[in-house]
Amino acid sequence: MTFFQRALTRPVRRGAAVAGAVAAGALLLTACGDEGVKSPAASPEAGASAAPGGFNDADVAFAQGMIPHHQQALEMAGLADGRASDQEIKTLAGRIKKAQDPEITTMRSWLTSWGRPESPTTDHGAGHGNGHGDMPGTASGMMSDQDMDALMSAKGADFDRKFARMMIDHHNGAIAMAKAEQQNGRNVAAKKLAGDVIESQAAEVDRMQDILDRF
Repeated sequence: MTFFQRALTRPVRRGAAVAGAVAAGALLLTACGDEGVKSPAASPEAGASAAPGGFNDADVAFAQGMIPHHQQALEMAGLADGRASDQEIKTLAGRIKKAQDPEITTMRSWLTSWGRPESPTTDHGAGHGNGHGDMPGTASGMMSDQDMDALMSAKGADFDRKFARMMIDHHNGAIAMAKAEQQNGRNVAAKKLAGDVIESQAAEVDRMQDILDRF
């Protein structure tokens, strides 16, 4: 091989060597990245991130019972539109909707991550609130169909009084459920939500009692 031919060959070999080194480095980085960082989809804990830690039957019962309880509170709060006359009742109804709707979503995510159904049974009967008013022992403080019909038919000051009285009973039921969760539950997130329910709804009970005292 002539000197000129060898000169032409050397750069090609160097380029191939450099390219090989770059490719090897890229593979090494990729391997390190795959081992050090796992995507959420690949992580077995990803689906349980909504309620980390262990759980027991009391946690499941709390979520399953509180979801329909919150749903009925949202239904009651929705009736205030066009029926309530007291501004405090209107404001309170708005706060209930703002607070409890996201909590329903949260508790549903817990049950999904725990592999448990939203309801312990598939049929609770028909009626207002998807029939959850007929769930003795599951969601205390739930209004009956007759209660909901009476609230739906009321307007003005009559609605305000009925709403306050019924929601006080409803909130007290939720507080009792939340206290049972704090006593018997295991999951940290569920017990934290129970504490939030006790604090916020106890304050709203006091506020609604003040409203009733004005009538």
